[in-house]
Amino acid sequence: MVNFNGIIQNSTAQLSFSNRSFLYGDGVFETMKIVNSKILFFEDHYFRLMASMRIVRMEIPMTFTMEYLEEQVMLLVGAIGLQDSARVRLTVFRNEGGFYAPTDNSVSFVIQALEQENKKYRLSKDKFEVDLYKDFSVSKQLLSTLKTNNKMIQVTASIFASENDLDSCLLINQDKNVVEGTNGNLFMRMGNTLITPPVSEGCLNGVMRKQIISLAKKIDGIHLSEEPISPFDLQKADELFLTNVIVGIQPITKYRKKEFEVTLSEQLLDRLNEGIEA
Repeated sequence: MVNFNGIIQNSTAQLSFSNRSFLYGDGVFETMKIVNSKILFFEDHYFRLMASMRIVRMEIPMTFTMEYLEEQVMLLVGAIGLQDSARVRLTVFRNEGGFYAPTDNSVSFVIQALEQENKKYRLSKDKFEVDLYKDFSVSKQLLSTLKTNNKMIQVTASIFASENDLDSCLLINQDKNVVEGTNGNLFMRMGNTLITPPVSEGCLNGVMRKQIISLAKKIDGIHLSEEPISPFDLQKADELFLTNVIVGIQPITKYRKKEFEVTLSEQLLDRLNEGIEA
């Protein structure tokens, strides 16, 4: 069923106050970018969604092929005229029934689409200041690496950023290592080494993270390392940036009193756009 406000749902979806996604955060999702009637990195999104559903023990319908889900997404963006450039969220949630323990593991899905202004990824030249968020920490566990409907740490960290005139916050895990930003994976350049936390630290197993790691490995003179990042490392870094599929690369210009370069970010963004145009 297509809703011309930008939502499509399968026939069994029940968007009510008894919905398990609403009650318990019992859902997983993918946020995707569409350019010129193409879902960017769709294979990576699809396989991450399937892996997430298996991990949280959702029943995967036989109909949930890559072709079927791609068709459902494009049906929506075509119906509302956003096939040239759109931001899409595909949410899969367990069907109603039971309390914490579901009565069955069957699922429904909802797809939402919003207009996206830019087709190409663009590097923001604006100030982007961050600080650490210490009120709550990210757990070093497999669930933290998934895109589930429970994002309370990211929500409260975003409110903290707004209250303190920051553009975003960096999240830490129980070991006090820096894991990610409120809405993206973290990369740190020290000299010729580009560092990002491994997923074992509790960071999101990001689709754009995967793309940036692949691109960085192809740049001469740059060494890519997946290792923990401490707050003390941030003060010594030459460059910091966040990544996600919608923005691409968001350079961090200031952390506390330290200001950062924006050099490798530009190189990576150029290569990212080249790959999209190919």
